[in-house]
Amino acid sequence: MECYIYKQMLLEVSSDIQIYIFCPNMYRKMTGYTCLEGDTDLKFLLGGGELLKLRSSSWMKARFYKLQEDCRTMWHESKTCTKSKQTFSIEDISAVRAGRQSEGLRKYTDELLEGRCFSIIFKGRRKDLDLIASSDEEAKQWVTSLEKIMSNLNNLNCQQKTQHWIFNCLRKADKNCDSQLSLEELKDFLHQINIELDDLYAEDLFRQCDKSKSGYLSEEEIKTFYNLLTRRQEIDEIYAEYAKTTGFMSAENLLDFLIKEQKEEATLADANRLIDQYERDDKEKQLMTKDGFLMYLQMFEGLVLNPTHKAVHQDMNQPLNHYFISSSHNTYLMEDQLTGPSSTKAYIRALVKGCRCVELDCWDGSDEEPVIYHGHTLTSKILFRDAIKTIKDYAFKTSDYPVILSLENHCSVEQQKVMAKHMSSILGSALITTPLEDQMPTEFPSPEALKGRFLVKCKRLNKLEVYFTREAAGVLVFDLQKCKKLKIAKELSDMVIYCKSVPFNGFQDAKDNLAFYEMASVKEGKAIQLAEESANCYIRHNVDKLSRIYPAGLRTDSSNFNPVPLWNAGCQIVALNVQTPCPNMDLNQGRFLVNGKTGYILKPAYMRDQMSEFDPITLTRGPWLQHKTLHIMIISAQQLPKVNQKKTSVVDALVKVEIHGVPADTAEKETVHIVDNGFNPMWNENFQFDVHVPALALVRFVVEDYNYAFDNELIGQFTLPFTSLQLGKLVASLCHLPVYRWVSS
Repeated sequence: MECYIYKQMLLEVSSDIQIYIFCPNMYRKMTGYTCLEGDTDLKFLLGGGELLKLRSSSWMKARFYKLQEDCRTMWHESKTCTKSKQTFSIEDISAVRAGRQSEGLRKYTDELLEGRCFSIIFKGRRKDLDLIASSDEEAKQWVTSLEKIMSNLNNLNCQQKTQHWIFNCLRKADKNCDSQLSLEELKDFLHQINIELDDLYAEDLFRQCDKSKSGYLSEEEIKTFYNLLTRRQEIDEIYAEYAKTTGFMSAENLLDFLIKEQKEEATLADANRLIDQYERDDKEKQLMTKDGFLMYLQMFEGLVLNPTHKAVHQDMNQPLNHYFISSSHNTYLMEDQLTGPSSTKAYIRALVKGCRCVELDCWDGSDEEPVIYHGHTLTSKILFRDAIKTIKDYAFKTSDYPVILSLENHCSVEQQKVMAKHMSSILGSALITTPLEDQMPTEFPSPEALKGRFLVKCKRLNKLEVYFTREAAGVLVFDLQKCKKLKIAKELSDMVIYCKSVPFNGFQDAKDNLAFYEMASVKEGKAIQLAEESANCYIRHNVDKLSRIYPAGLRTDSSNFNPVPLWNAGCQIVALNVQTPCPNMDLNQGRFLVNGKTGYILKPAYMRDQMSEFDPITLTRGPWLQHKTLHIMIISAQQLPKVNQKKTSVVDALVKVEIHGVPADTAEKETVHIVDNGFNPMWNENFQFDVHVPALALVRFVVEDYNYAFDNELIGQFTLPFTSLQLGKLVASLCHLPVYRWVSS
């Protein structure tokens, strides 16, 4: 499979598109704001207004906010911020919430201000903004206008996003704002777009484009310069090979490309559909120009990820424990495990990312209200009630499939009753409080059967069987006496149906004494040891039971362990610190990227068989062995972002390709680094990987800025399951690959 890599958000501008550089109104038209031209919401944001910014009961100050002319950046007045910190990008906003929904607004404002309040929630670790307008109507206007501009930006196509970026770089380079570029300004522009040219070469290009011999480049001359700079030789060659109809691609030519290069089972109707979809100039003639061809390669059909795997494509009717489940550890924490803040925003972050198992560490609080925090540390506290409300509001935004509430219960019996009351009143009928079956079940319900429901994982006073035993009351009394030392409120215990927490005393003990719904949480060190020394036993154990793995206590910095060895052993709930971006979190996000981002990935059949002989450490013959050879050619990249924002900094780009899976498949290869070119580096390097257990393998593409003295710096990465590579066939196809910076959001 061949792929060329580029930064998804920063793509090239088609050569026949006029670049409006210095006129804001024309710029808005160019970048997709035509539909908003004259719009009252856009005018409102461009005019701006004064809002009260709230931080605490003693810090509330008036600040002026307005949208800048680029229609993507908000500016705000500040007495202390540097100029660079007085702005934020609309694209950095995760959500705008009307009313007193944030912890700060609920805590520091009166209920009478409900209609005047709103919050701007950011991706990453930027502090959210709690704002108060002068009236209910003004607050609604801010919320409506911001949501409209966010939606418009999100709907820009690749070409418009490129134009957006190019415009900003050109605008910054034009120091004297005369709508022309001098040679020095042009060199500054080149630095901004991440390319270092020899001075003589830059001067030669400048002279070629300065047709007027004025010593400055005007609008048309800047367009000529840009076209020279962005010429894609590698795409030109591919296009030229198939453009056999008067220099263009006919539907027949495109079909030839789809069959020979992409190995698609395409028809002439498919080729005509692609021309209609991506061609702007010669659509009526049913011809695809080079620009249309490039647009096709950059869009959905050209993605390295198999498009059919973006939606739910797996059987969701298997028992719950037959799936890998996206899971979070100490979900309430925003940062480290010792002094960092706890926040309901952390639950939003995890749930929006698709986590289906979230953790709540519950302790007695004041006023008889349980709180959540990392016990015996300096982390801040949030109310259990607020966490449950937030979970209810965001549980099914990304995925409709069930959410497991993993309770680490340190509360007194009385406050456990309060916990049960809050879960019952807030979650209502969505909370599973009785078995779905009319008789004692022998296996878990399926994710499909549990859609939109919440499961509680906690200790329980008795066996689930009491629901189906005539002597249930007698058994309950016996268990209450026997388990009095557990100090568990009956109201909370009764909510634990399919996920009863028990200690792990070995595989044989679990087989002999534990029911399917009794599950253990195991610390990473012990779990990894079991996965290395008794992998097959672990796999068989997880055929009918759930296993939860959590990070070691020494990870006070909220770092993460490698989840792959635990998945190889069939462990379903491998809980990571989702607030910490790192390579191991990349693997987690890659694992759950597919199947509609449901947070549930069906395990291979050989990991759902009680008699399975599969052992990831010592591979033997079996259905798991499906040897594949992966051929990858890294061709080129486009518009890679700078890591070091110094003016003179230019990226020396290289690409790594990693395979993560069973030990026999784990491998890594990298290209050479291209000196001083993050704008359009080319490698044309071929790699080959042998993969023996493809169903468990992940492919991670990493783009780095080479540093000879220190560790390379990450530019971006993309991770996906091996079996979700485009077409699902290990044959040559030309694909694009989006890369993303780490963002703790």
